Amino acid sequence: MPRRSIPSTSSPTATPSSKSTPLKRSHAVANALPASTPPSRQSSRLKSSPLAASTATKKTTPKKSQFFHQDSVTSEPASESDDGDEVSGYEDEDASASAVSSPPESESDSASEAGTSSDDEAPRKKRRVGMKKGAVKKIEVKTNGEGAVVGSKGQELWRPGVKSKLAPGEAVFVPLPKAREEGKIKYRDDWIHGNTMLFLGELKKNNDREWLKIHDADYRQSKKDFDSFVECLTEKVIEKDETIPELPAKDLTFRIYRDVRFSSDPTPYKTHFSAAWSRTGRKGPYAAYYVQIAPSGSFIGGGLWHPDAAPLALLRRNVDRKSHKLKQVLLDERIRKEFLGGVKAKEGDCVAKFAALNKENALKTKPKGYDAENPNIALLKLRNFTIGRKLKDDEVVGQGGLARIADLIGVLVPFITYLNSVVMPDEANDSSSDEDQEDEEDEEDEGAESDVEDEV
Repeated sequence: MPRRSIPSTSSPTATPSSKSTPLKRSHAVANALPASTPPSRQSSRLKSSPLAASTATKKTTPKKSQFFHQDSVTSEPASESDDGDEVSGYEDEDASASAVSSPPESESDSASEAGTSSDDEAPRKKRRVGMKKGAVKKIEVKTNGEGAVVGSKGQELWRPGVKSKLAPGEAVFVPLPKAREEGKIKYRDDWIHGNTMLFLGELKKNNDREWLKIHDADYRQSKKDFDSFVECLTEKVIEKDETIPELPAKDLTFRIYRDVRFSSDPTPYKTHFSAAWSRTGRKGPYAAYYVQIAPSGSFIGGGLWHPDAAPLALLRRNVDRKSHKLKQVLLDERIRKEFLGGVKAKEGDCVAKFAALNKENALKTKPKGYDAENPNIALLKLRNFTIGRKLKDDEVVGQGGLARIADLIGVLVPFITYLNSVVMPDEANDSSSDEDQEDEEDEEDEGAESDVEDEV
């Protein structure tokens, strides 16, 4: 007897039979779940099923090129559009949206043509302005007698080259210039040679890096001549002043290069050779002896040039309290004769001459802490304490130059010794500082006594 099939009364969500395949079970579960079920509430088994993986995959349609024209496409599903917009399912809404988003082809074409035409017209106008006749600026070129082009201030901007007429692969070797011949007078360590003065005179006329590079041999020979003279002069200075140590020439001579960073003079080199002797060489807080050689510009002197605030305060204090010490040095007969122009042996004349020699950078009013009616106000206004004089070329060049300069340095020794005793006193001069303290104590006692008398 055949079996009768009884329809199942179970709910649609009932579990399928065991004979169903996993794919069928996943279809059944997917159909049974409501559409509003969030992904977090779904079964992990459903997430791992092949159907869920296939539905979760994104579109793999390749992105269209910017040169792809839509007119060439004959058939393309609406769901695979470039913008990725979803189709609403209503033709009226889709048509209205497309009409709003994309303007008519005629309007877009006209706008694009207008934009391109305006962009093309702008550079054309500029080209027309630049191509006008007579718009080229004329430049006047000035030349000197040698055919070189010069600027508005006379400086050389360009000069014609040398026509060597060499074949390819050939070269010309120009020998380096040699130093000037010494002539009949030989170079010696204990005097200045005449060629050194000639070089400094030419450097003054041609103060230029290019010129000095060409005459480098003359410069090195002249520098060597001056350094050897400085070494011999150092021995004489030590004989005159025992406080000066024996130092090499490199610690005594100054460089020939100028510092033009804050100067209105753009010339790169000094036109003289110079050296200084002090207890610490050419630099330091001590007073120094200074020698400079140049054609018609040689000089010798000594003292303190632009001292710092602390040494300057010590000097003003000493001048205010013990001015007789400085005045006694200035009244020296040899100092008056060699460095003060032979003034008479009077304090007023010597002080006036000394103040005139140091008037550069002097104060126009009284210094702070001093009275304008101070009897030594002319000395208190000074900011430099130096004396010096010019030398003739005959006093420098030749055999008698070393002896003459050494003799003048011996005249400066009392003045240098006085300055160092005030600015940098030695241990042996502690008695002078003790005297200053005693003077201060006496002044304080006198002030206290006067106050008591006023109260009584």
